[in-house]
Amino acid sequence: MNFLKGFQAAFRGVVHCINHERNMRIHTVAALYVFVFSFFFHISAAGYGVLFTVFGLMLALEVINTGLEALADRISAGYSPVVKVVKDIAAGAVLVMAVFAVAVAVVLFWQPEGFVRIYRYFCVEMPVMWLPFIVGSGLCLWYIAKGPLGIKNFFLRHKKFREK
Repeated sequence: MNFLKGFQAAFRGVVHCINHERNMRIHTVAALYVFVFSFFFHISAAGYGVLFTVFGLMLALEVINTGLEALADRISAGYSPVVKVVKDIAAGAVLVMAVFAVAVAVVLFWQPEGFVRIYRYFCVEMPVMWLPFIVGSGLCLWYIAKGPLGIKNFFLRHKKFREK
């Protein structure tokens, strides 16, 4: 396999994960919100390095978990206690990372003045920004619930959105 085909295969794996795994979509939305709101806090370059490392590890573990679950399901047609243990361990790895991601977030964002800045921005300086925040949150919830394929199918089912 040449170098570019390897990237293409890896990208397909990530896209498959996003399309078929709700938890992956939850992690991507959480990373997006954390990143956007991080600008209200004083975070150093090293802090952003830690933050991006946590994002990467969290998403990578979710991809690995999805791959192990798919492989385990393929290997065992019915219930298998060994497959159950493998799936539980893979899910446990994601859980451990999620707990440590929260710990990192607490350390980086334990800045009450950052929360005051968020309040001031949305409630005093730019209250009109509630509208895009609420609309964006609704779209994120739709993305989490339905995924890109579900959203695409929604638009394909409605004739006014269908390409002719």
